[in-house]
Amino acid sequence: MGLNRSSLLKVLAWPIVGGLVLLATLPTAFADEEYDQDRAARWKQLQESLFPHRQVLDSGGIVSIDAPPRALDAALVPIELHISGSKPVKGVYLVIDDNPAPMAGHFVFGPKADPRELKLRVRVNAYTNIHAVVETQDGQLHAATKFVKAAGGCSAPAGSDDAAALADMGRMKLRLLGEFTADKPMQAQLMIRHPNFNGMQMNQITRFYTPPRFIRSIDATYDGAQVFHLDADISLSTDPVITFGFVPHAKGQMKVVAQDSSNAVFDHSFDVPGGTPGAAPAG
Repeated sequence: MGLNRSSLLKVLAWPIVGGLVLLATLPTAFADEEYDQDRAARWKQLQESLFPHRQVLDSGGIVSIDAPPRALDAALVPIELHISGSKPVKGVYLVIDDNPAPMAGHFVFGPKADPRELKLRVRVNAYTNIHAVVETQDGQLHAATKFVKAAGGCSAPAGSDDAAALADMGRMKLRLLGEFTADKPMQAQLMIRHPNFNGMQMNQITRFYTPPRFIRSIDATYDGAQVFHLDADISLSTDPVITFGFVPHAKGQMKVVAQDSSNAVFDHSFDVPGGTPGAAPAG
């Protein structure tokens, strides 16, 4: 049971015994309750800003989030979104409540997508709730929540040398996870070489802040039909890795087009299946 303010004052007023102050260990429930109220107020504010005049329902079993309770690296926090197939899904928003730019990404799924599983890596700047908000085809919004303990991820440098981080920018790899079978859903892992500078990182050599340059959008298509479109912002990790599902009806080509905040466009095509099993090299 938590302490109310009256009880708290009584605890703090306990007498001095033998010249030593008798300190009570205050239950964390009191502080947690205040933090929970702050997080709820923050999420309400974000809903009004990101989804004006729309109701955001609870997950309803449609979406859930897997993330580490305490991140090993705040600049590379793995996030897994699991979406039920019970209702047709249009897209999903990933919101990191207390990041400088909370909207980390918005995925819109196309006719070739299998949206049931989505994985990516993000930067987390402070202890925060993370929300996944699924939009179903009928226009409803359903949200799942996960609390993650991490700090400083947005200011963590992309490397010791900015020039080196930019050297292979735009290089892509695509790995197929599992055996290819026509008309069966499968997972693919997309890796894009990009430092994703967000303007908060300090160059370790010059000690000046590195100007922002980050991936703004990614489009993946299979034989001309959309798999997904992603609108991203500064919360994606350095060298983004995105694992997604798609349904190949025959052997074909996966085309990926990424554009960054400097309007540079990176375009690669991959044969599916191509090369050795489990990997599709860039075309």
